[in-house]
Amino acid sequence: MSATVTFSVDTAQGPKDASVVYRRAGAGDPLLLLHGIGHHHQAWDPVFGILAAERDVIAVDLPGFGASPALPDGLAYDLAGVVPVLAALCTALDIERPHVVGNSLGGLLALEMGREKLVRSVTALSPAGFWTEAERRYAFGTLLAMHRGASLLPRPAIERLARSAAGRAALTSTIYARPGRRSPEAVVAETRALREATGFHQTLAAGRTVQLRDTFTMDTDAIPVTIAWGSRDRLLLRRQGIRAKQTLPGARLVRLPGCGHVPHGDEPALVARVIEDTCRRAVAV
Repeated sequence: MSATVTFSVDTAQGPKDASVVYRRAGAGDPLLLLHGIGHHHQAWDPVFGILAAERDVIAVDLPGFGASPALPDGLAYDLAGVVPVLAALCTALDIERPHVVGNSLGGLLALEMGREKLVRSVTALSPAGFWTEAERRYAFGTLLAMHRGASLLPRPAIERLARSAAGRAALTSTIYARPGRRSPEAVVAETRALREATGFHQTLAAGRTVQLRDTFTMDTDAIPVTIAWGSRDRLLLRRQGIRAKQTLPGARLVRLPGCGHVPHGDEPALVARVIEDTCRRAVAV
């Protein structure tokens, strides 16, 4: 069951209230899960129970996505605007330096939280930002087309499509290598999350200036980092994982065979093992 927490965030205009919707379960070391652009915390459902068997797992709707309201006035949808909100969220939930796992946009945020030393370990699944300009334009164009398609389809049409494997592929094959494994209810919910995301366009606009390759640095000795990439990622092509490894040579690069851009929906057990391996490396450091 989801809950909502409201907390104060410092802005240029002074402290303002932000609210985030989240799901929390389990016990042990805290583990924060951050989804990608246009998604919601339910994207983590395939691995949530596996991870919660050993950890205190918190899956959040990022501000402006899922059921979370937009950022307060004075905060932008860039790293400088969103990461302080996530730090304040951790304080509000009494979480100290969680492990963090992020996918796509969430992976970019997770890496920035690692650079700011706000977390114990980072697992970044196909993180944004290691693209060339041409690859960024391709990814953003694809995302815009997905958003427009989701916005134009009436809900009854989405529900009809989601009832068949072919329809689920039409709706979600850009991000899943095995869209038929998604339930009709999940596909309807994530298509609605994409069309109703109030932070979608602002996040894309902020992302136009993000370029991590050859510039991003962090202490991977103190904070273990795993970068994992699906071999069938059609949105952020897997060669970007090699650039991420070149940028962060101390990070571990893991290939996820048969997985798409949202690998935890394709191979939950495999992704859960990768996450757990990273968390355990933090204990050994």
